[in-house]
Amino acid sequence: MIRVVLADDQAVVRMGFRVLLEEHGDIEVVGEASGGLEAIDVVRRQRPDVVLMDLRMPGGDGIAATREITSWHGVVPGGRETAVLVVTTFDLDDDVFGALEAGADGFVLKDCEPEELVDAVRRLAA
Repeated sequence: MIRVVLADDQAVVRMGFRVLLEEHGDIEVVGEASGGLEAIDVVRRQRPDVVLMDLRMPGGDGIAATREITSWHGVVPGGRETAVLVVTTFDLDDDVFGALEAGADGFVLKDCEPEELVDAVRRLAA
């Protein structure tokens, strides 16, 4: 089972992602966050395989949260590393480069096809 945390400031987006992902029997959403600082806390507690991270959120942006989460890789003894998939509305070069520099493992736009999102989650979990 692939464990996922959703981090997006829009509740309707989180709900849509949850429904989309959980209709596939191999993905379980184990937590949600509406801001970057909350995302860090939820990921720390849940240790998911993948976190879907929005970039622009109140309460700490997604790039700073990504940087914090990816800084744990290799630090937690016996801990699972969490892959970060940035899912955003904006495809600005600064956003892409900022997310990748912060350690994001992948980047998709919110207007992608549903199967593209599911495929990205599965690839990062593998």
